[in-house]
Amino acid sequence: QVQPVESGGGLVQAGDSLRLSCAASGRTFSHYAMGWFRQAPGKEREFVASISWSGGITSYADSVKGRFTISRDNAKNTVYLQMNSLKPEDTAVYYCAERRAPMTSTLSQSYDYWGQGTQVTVSS
Repeated sequence: QVQPVESGGGLVQAGDSLRLSCAASGRTFSHYAMGWFRQAPGKEREFVASISWSGGITSYADSVKGRFTISRDNAKNTVYLQMNSLKPEDTAVYYCAERRAPMTSTLSQSYDYWGQGTQVTVSS
């Protein structure tokens, strides 16, 4: 099944940290760029972070720069999103996505496979 699977979401307090994980069953996972997006109720889905297949190039939305870190371990076919200093504004369903290309993209239309999402709720 070529679909990533997210995990690690939950309910936390403002200022806390969470680490999201994303694993895929595809054989070419290690050669795909990966991205994280999020969507809050009543809002459009927005870009959060992305990483090239080699892990050498990363990109972040301005709203999460300095707080979130994306990384990947190709040997484990897993990408991570370390979220520190969480704010109530970070509350959303977080989606992991695969792009069938090695370079990163901030556009949701550029990604081919999407996970089901994991809920992150940050209380004040």
